Amino acid sequence: MKHLRHPNEISRESLVSILEIMHRLAAPEAMPELLREVIEVGKVAIVAETGVLWLLERSSQQLVMVVPSDTSPARVEPGESWAGKCAVDHVISNIRDCREDELFLKYPLHIPAGETRSLLNVPILGQDESLLGVMQWLGAVVGQFDEHDEWVGPALAAQAAVAIQHAYMTDELLANAVLSQEVAVAREIQMSTLPDAMPEIPGYDLYGHFQPTEQTGGDLYDLALLNGRLFMLLGDATGHGFGPALSATQMQAMLRVSFRLGADLDHAYMHVNNQLSEDLPDDRFITAFMGFLDPATHQVNYHSGGQGPILHFHAAREKCDWYSPTNFPLGIMEIDDRQESADLRLEPGDILALISDGVYEYNNTGGEEFGEDRVAGVFRAHHHLPMSALSQKLIQAVQDFGGGAPQEDDITLVLIRREA
Repeated sequence: MKHLRHPNEISRESLVSILEIMHRLAAPEAMPELLREVIEVGKVAIVAETGVLWLLERSSQQLVMVVPSDTSPARVEPGESWAGKCAVDHVISNIRDCREDELFLKYPLHIPAGETRSLLNVPILGQDESLLGVMQWLGAVVGQFDEHDEWVGPALAAQAAVAIQHAYMTDELLANAVLSQEVAVAREIQMSTLPDAMPEIPGYDLYGHFQPTEQTGGDLYDLALLNGRLFMLLGDATGHGFGPALSATQMQAMLRVSFRLGADLDHAYMHVNNQLSEDLPDDRFITAFMGFLDPATHQVNYHSGGQGPILHFHAAREKCDWYSPTNFPLGIMEIDDRQESADLRLEPGDILALISDGVYEYNNTGGEEFGEDRVAGVFRAHHHLPMSALSQKLIQAVQDFGGGAPQEDDITLVLIRREA
């Protein structure tokens, strides 16, 4: 019987092998090959004899087998077989002994040159929890799959989901060659990565704001509770258009999977940077702040790859401290060793503000930038307001300063205040 592994025990080699797949997911035209590689990685991580991957055909709403590939692929209806049932229920199912399962006996799947004893079914879900497909892992031993496999399975399915969704979005672009359509699809990608609602943390007021330009850029933010801590992310990929939007969402997905597989902040930063260094063109990079807030200790640990300045408003002194980036932007060059994170502590009433350069570098009609001093003035005057209202005050101040000058870059804000 397999030893049950704790999530934090996942090896560095396993994490690297999974990220090596993920850094290629920005190439949607290679989706069939990527999906086959995801299955091969999964066979090692889950220890299965083989894997099967089904995609939902949107026109017929049938599941079509794509791995292993065949000139006449098998098809199943929703609810038909364990793959079809997984497609309907959207939940993992672990069949310990297929010889005693009526649904499997009616719709069997067999290992080449062997018989299937165990079956693990994992749904592949998109950003909006809609069904994209189903993964199935086949084992030759009764009870072969354990809790660790039920934990790794969704992480692998999340990788497949990124490749599938990127492929679908690219198909839409190819079918609509007009620039406005490209911008709309890329903007949809950006908007789909934003949190639907702010996490609720007792004693804290959180708010995120994203105000895009007419052209598509690479800004994004994320706020999510992971194992009792608040994960904070603000990123900006260089350039405008479809590519930077994909690069930013790729980084976000890689970080989420890294943390899901037990990586700490320092190792996740190193591995994701190194994969982006391999993947991005030489003239492309991503500036990003990523960190965790522990609500119990009010301690923030973070890395800031080229993203700055970081604003820490001290309520007791009504003063702003500005922190420079801790490292160069992600994707510029590889990092050989684990980087130590920086830290700060939020006292009662303090605010941590992650603000994109779309605010600091907003030009008025005379070419003057809004700058840090004006940002600090807004915080001193309105820090007592809810973070949603403070965000509105800052945006209004920027627009008033602009005097009708057009917004040339995305404006993204993440505000975290420890309540007094």
